[in-house]
Amino acid sequence: MIAENRQTPLLAGWAIAAAAGLVAAAVSYVVGGLSLMQCCFVGALIFVVVGLVLGLPGRVQVATGVPVDTVMRPQDPQPMPSAALHTPAVAAPVRAAVPAAAPVMADAPRRPAGLTGARGGAADDLKRIKGIGPKLEQLCHSLGFYHFDQIAGWTADEIAWVDDNLEGFKGRVTRDDWVAQARILAAGGTTEFASRVDQGEVY
Repeated sequence: MIAENRQTPLLAGWAIAAAAGLVAAAVSYVVGGLSLMQCCFVGALIFVVVGLVLGLPGRVQVATGVPVDTVMRPQDPQPMPSAALHTPAVAAPVRAAVPAAAPVMADAPRRPAGLTGARGGAADDLKRIKGIGPKLEQLCHSLGFYHFDQIAGWTADEIAWVDDNLEGFKGRVTRDDWVAQARILAAGGTTEFASRVDQGEVY
């Protein structure tokens, strides 16, 4: 943008000052009776004073037409939103550590109830159960097992215990299904294997 033209006001002010100086010099010469030199001095003085008053611009303009005081004044800081001034900072919630659930332990094998000796002094012939030979029968006696009804009443965890504690014969209770055979024999029945034992065909 072209700078605002201040030439016309300046010329008009100094023209008025020149006219005022001439009038003052003439009045001083005619009315005051001053010498020509004194009248010129008075006229020059009036010219300068009036010219300074009327000829100078009111304020300096810059090339863009924007006042200098407007250009040089720094921008006012932007006010912060009132919500930002009064809203307290909220910390993120801290999650408490949740301990992992303890693993559920399966029931440990439980030893079946045993006897200190055979009832009535006479033990059942455990060899009639398939899978129990003379040596394993003695091992059963050492663990307190003398009768069919004892073996017939074993639970799953008791079977697991016996399987784990038959030294040299681990797993034989489950593998040969002692419990099912013992239930038949305890009830007074017989099995094909028990019949062969009774007939002396096995031992």
